[in-house]
Amino acid sequence: MADAPSAAHTVSSALQGTVVAVEVTIGTVVAAGAVVVLIESMKLHHEVCAEAEGVVVAVDVAVGSTVHPGDALLQLAALDAATAAAAPVHIAQSTVPKGLDRRDLGEVVDRHLLGMDEARPDAVERRRAKSRRTARENVADLVDDGSFVEYGPLTIAAQSKRRDHLDLITRTPADGLIGGIGTVNGELFDGRAARAIAMSYDYTVLAGTQGHRNHRKKDRLFEVAEQLGLPIVFFTEGGGGRPGDTDTGGVTGLDCLAFLWFAQLSGSVPLVGVSAGYCFAGNAAILGCCDVVIATKDSNIGMGGPAMIEGGGLGVYAPTEVGPIEVQQYSGVVDIVADDEAHATALAKQYLSYFQGALGDWACADQTALRDAVPVDRLRGYDVHNAIDLLFDTGSVLELRRDFGIGMITALARVEGRAVGVIANNPAHLAGAIDSDGSDKAARFMQLCDAHGLPIVTLVDTPGMMVGPDVEATALVRHCSRLFVTGANLSVPMISVVLRKSYGLGAQAMMGGSTKAPLACVSWPTGEFGGMGLEGAVRLGYRKELDACDDEAAREALFHELVDRLYEYGKAVRIAEFFEIDDVIDPVDTRLWITTLLESAPPRPPGQRVRPNIDTW
Repeated sequence: MADAPSAAHTVSSALQGTVVAVEVTIGTVVAAGAVVVLIESMKLHHEVCAEAEGVVVAVDVAVGSTVHPGDALLQLAALDAATAAAAPVHIAQSTVPKGLDRRDLGEVVDRHLLGMDEARPDAVERRRAKSRRTARENVADLVDDGSFVEYGPLTIAAQSKRRDHLDLITRTPADGLIGGIGTVNGELFDGRAARAIAMSYDYTVLAGTQGHRNHRKKDRLFEVAEQLGLPIVFFTEGGGGRPGDTDTGGVTGLDCLAFLWFAQLSGSVPLVGVSAGYCFAGNAAILGCCDVVIATKDSNIGMGGPAMIEGGGLGVYAPTEVGPIEVQQYSGVVDIVADDEAHATALAKQYLSYFQGALGDWACADQTALRDAVPVDRLRGYDVHNAIDLLFDTGSVLELRRDFGIGMITALARVEGRAVGVIANNPAHLAGAIDSDGSDKAARFMQLCDAHGLPIVTLVDTPGMMVGPDVEATALVRHCSRLFVTGANLSVPMISVVLRKSYGLGAQAMMGGSTKAPLACVSWPTGEFGGMGLEGAVRLGYRKELDACDDEAAREALFHELVDRLYEYGKAVRIAEFFEIDDVIDPVDTRLWITTLLESAPPRPPGQRVRPNIDTW
């Protein structure tokens, strides 16, 4: 005779509610953890599970019963071999789909996949036909693998009044704007230092135009950048504002906040703009607000595209005729010209690295070569780029606006891994005299360095401000004065090194207003100083003596004698005797001076904002 089942075990309710399902009947064999009753409480269904295996010997509730905490739901008897053999074999288990079999999760995964390049072969092929990359490929190249979290990938264009929903899902993924947070240069920098916001218009979606919802996505990401203090790298290809959105709830769209909030970020976090292909109107406005503009050789950048130009009655032009790179690199709009999108992305990563921290791994050229970087003959020209490359860490120099304002060189570089800004006169252009374009270029670069905490090293070789009726017609008085008002109000350390000529207002402007304005003003042995250029000083100061010479040869000989005399009086060693400069040094020691001062300067408190913005020009 089989043993009788052991004493019953009560399964009780832990909450107040209504029974909506009883999953077992008397005689059912129940596994531990199996759902036996389902109770609804406050519109939620709560599972009641068996705590141990057993056989149901009594059911105390029915569907519709109201239960309270502690009320008995059913009785279980311990399961023995005889009972198990005699009872119906029924183990109550959940049949709810799990993992990727869940309908809700499957829908989400599928929707995300629809926005990927793999799901849009026709769009990808159109890019390939133009030898171009997709927006997602550019973002993926910028950020480190597996580090990107995207904001708003399921967004679609606000055009439901004119287009089918499935059409919008498949043809307007992310509403043409990809954006999120990832790490950039993670192999060089750790943690937060490597974090950045990456954004890109998607030209395969409505020609990369600025839609109603992708404006809102920009607003969101700009807010995040401000709150977290993260730099932004923005690929800006596209045709400007989009007229076809129907679900906007407005008329003009002039109340959008994207341009306001992006402009407010200027001077707060580094803003990097990358242009490839066509970049017109609103897209160009975003690009123009950036600290640096990197553009490919096939770029066309303009505040109005062909349609806008024609609509204004100004003629019919092909898009390639509007703002080509041949115009914008020399006009100063473009800071760095890239070969293609891959090169542009690499340059964006390099540029951003200067604002992410110091590098522990560095090398430099043999510094003894600096002794001959400036010729002994004071009238012999030389390439100051060579001196810059020798002085700073090997491979670390990135020149900005190389083809604009060529009398002034502005570059980012490193000294023993530490990032600095470099401003140098270019003696190959107007002998290093400072003109309006050079003034604007250098003053704006000072603002850039000041805003983001980069010390500045100035390399001085200038006969002064450029003079003459032609240059005055460029408003030089106003432009060159930008160097004084900007340099005098810098919060970052400045170090000035005189390579050769240090004359007049131009030299003072290169030093922040005075030889005493920088943390140090030192000169190489080739340095020469004066209130104005030696030749000009002789012609003005000794005009009477020169005019008294009737013989041309005698006049020329006297002129050179007087110039040599002034040079002896104004050469670097002589000026150092009066302590108008801090020292005349062996060029080999230049890096020692720079590193000593930079290591001695206190760090800027993180997050401190020192400028309201950086001039776009």
